Amino acid sequence: MTSWTSADVPDQTGRTALVTGANSGLGLHTSLELARRGARVLMACRDPRRGAEALARVRAVGTAELVPLDLASLASVRAAAEQVDPLDLLIANAGVMAVPRRLTEDGFELQLGTNHLGHFALTGLLLPKLTGRVVVVSSDAHRMGRMRFDDLMGERSYGRWSAYGQSKLANLLFARELGRRAPSLVVAAAHPGYAATNLQRGQGNPLLVGLMQAATASSRSRTRTARGRSCTPRRSRTCGPAISSDRAGACAGRRCGPRRRSRRGTRRRRGGCGTSASS
Repeated sequence: MTSWTSADVPDQTGRTALVTGANSGLGLHTSLELARRGARVLMACRDPRRGAEALARVRAVGTAELVPLDLASLASVRAAAEQVDPLDLLIANAGVMAVPRRLTEDGFELQLGTNHLGHFALTGLLLPKLTGRVVVVSSDAHRMGRMRFDDLMGERSYGRWSAYGQSKLANLLFARELGRRAPSLVVAAAHPGYAATNLQRGQGNPLLVGLMQAATASSRSRTRTARGRSCTPRRSRTCGPAISSDRAGACAGRRCGPRRRSRRGTRRRRGGCGTSASS
């Protein structure tokens, strides 16, 4: 999709889309493009003030409504789902990255609770109303993740990046299984690459933040991935650039890492998981 731009988004007239984390970053720009193309956009935001500011921007180009949503609160997730009418498109975009260990309102580790469990609950509650497509915004950071089923909440040991990787791997496993159980939907998983958003604000590593900021000059095109997965014609039931179905299953129980070259120059696996591929 290197040549894809927002100009390629087809007409969205008559469609209703819900975008989580819509007050900034990928969520805001996805909302803007969908609204420009005629969609009615439900902007799910945690912060009322920032949500209202983003809503004003989107309403300047199309039709949009604000839906209060805190993915770290299952009560908030239920309340948001009750406000939603029949839905054509759900974009599970909101998330936190590499934060110190904290708990959600319901006692879950914050990254797994926000990035995966909150979206899992929201999607489940919306399934009877969903008729079109679900886009799960994951990350190539799933490669550093492993599903630690014996310590999912990081109670015995916690690493902010390994916990983030676990939450992103959980996103992909969820997308894979949702596609299998809901054959009437198109389920896509997207890796947006690095984008100049607020996601990295709380991760606490000034050096890494500096490196990320240095990359912003070439990062704007990354916002295209989620928008493209949201709008492109139906090609298959389950798709995504981040991971294949086979790879998701293989990575569930062990660490995933990029391939590296041996001394002879041939590529070999690290952790047995190989490179990513589309389903």
